[in-house]
Amino acid sequence: MSKSYTPDNTRLAKNTVLLYFRMALMLCINLYTSRIVLHTLGVEDYGIYNVVGGVVVMLSFINDSMTASTQRFLSFELGSGNQQKLREVFATSINIHLIISLIIVVLGETLGMWFLHEKMIIPPERMTAAEWCMQLSIFTALLNVLSYPYISAIIAHEKMSSFAYIAILDAVLKLLLVYLLLLFDYDRLIFYAILYAAEKLLIRLIYNIYCVKNFEECKYRWFFRKDLFKEMASFAGWKMWGELAMVLYNQGLDILLNVFFGPIVNAARAAANYVQLAVGNFASNFQVAINPQIMKTYASDQLEETHRLIYKGSRLTFCLLLTICLPLIVETPTILGLWLKEVPDGSVTFLRLLLVILMIRQSTSVLITAIAATGNIKRYEVTMGILMLSILPIAYVVLKLGGAPWSVFVVYLIIVIISFVAILLIVLPMIKLRVSDYFKHAIQPCAVVLFLSLFVPFGLKLLADNSFVYSLVTIFLTVISTSVLSFFYGIDKEMRSLIISKVRIITAGKI
Repeated sequence: MSKSYTPDNTRLAKNTVLLYFRMALMLCINLYTSRIVLHTLGVEDYGIYNVVGGVVVMLSFINDSMTASTQRFLSFELGSGNQQKLREVFATSINIHLIISLIIVVLGETLGMWFLHEKMIIPPERMTAAEWCMQLSIFTALLNVLSYPYISAIIAHEKMSSFAYIAILDAVLKLLLVYLLLLFDYDRLIFYAILYAAEKLLIRLIYNIYCVKNFEECKYRWFFRKDLFKEMASFAGWKMWGELAMVLYNQGLDILLNVFFGPIVNAARAAANYVQLAVGNFASNFQVAINPQIMKTYASDQLEETHRLIYKGSRLTFCLLLTICLPLIVETPTILGLWLKEVPDGSVTFLRLLLVILMIRQSTSVLITAIAATGNIKRYEVTMGILMLSILPIAYVVLKLGGAPWSVFVVYLIIVIISFVAILLIVLPMIKLRVSDYFKHAIQPCAVVLFLSLFVPFGLKLLADNSFVYSLVTIFLTVISTSVLSFFYGIDKEMRSLIISKVRIITAGKI
């Protein structure tokens, strides 16, 4: 009989607030630093850095799959209360990540360097700088690989305050990095890559020290058990297929745009993608807080509680994303104009499409966590991998027929809609959740909020001029109206009561 785990709504709320504070600060710092980096490096070098770094990201899909496996097994064992198995899982994850780091070095130095020299469009005078970026990106990827077991341990233990503080330090160091970049006249693309790698090394050491000090299982001791290694590797193997597909279609689109249109369009994609990632990270903060609870309730055989967390997670994720994305979609030119000194052509259309895609994809993220808890992810990963990989050949045909750069994201959007339906049909039966119940408790409230939220921004756009002040008013009123609608129609009664009680405590304290 598995150990009973009781989800803590207060801890969930506290962790979510901490993570949102972290994200708000990081978002401000990252938007500012990326603006300065784009201006300092120039559009061409900025495009080169992103597309070269993207090749290494393609090679790190192996690590992403293992990270998901590590977090799943750590959270599961914490939920079941098996301390010995917890230590064994962590030791096994370290061993596997060491193997992954070796694989990434080999692939980066062979396949990555070949692709850089033979296939990518890089101005000859910038090839040396691109080679530096490639080598330093490989080194940074290794640091990330060896950090993930420790990050997974922090999240599994729900120590979100520490996770938030380290991430804030990461953002502040990136701000310092930009300041140093402005002080030197040496090749700034190379210098930026060096500084970024050094910063990641420091953060890697901090994660290691914190986890060894606070979690007994993180004191690494050599351990090997064939059945556990096979179990974790099998889970990671199927996850790897899905991660490979994700990396190939995502970075593959970057390469397609580079091959057909050159690095200037890569800069436009990078700018739009950066905002999309920032918004996605904002929404994922709640998911980071709720995912361990979904894993632990499933591990302790509390299916009804797991379903309740899924409803809560789906609704809150969608409402949070809608509150951020809707004003961004309506006022994309204004937002990009405020952020960047020089807005790359195509960024506005790219960003609007990417935000719609993000909202659809993230709304099922808690279901993906639930199926990971079961450990039976083969059917899901194979189906999603095939659907995601279909984006590239379809996009290639569209571009070959004369499609504009934004057309590849229309293809992406269509496939994501199909994937949304497939996820519901595959995942819900596996966690014994009826489609009708998920529709009633998750999809229907989100649809109501979406429909009602459209009236304010589009009504204002019909009556408005294109002045800067009116755009800011539209953004403000859209955020307020969407937040109010989300509070009354989007979140559940329990969460509304929790928010009201916290507000009353804060208000009483001030009085």
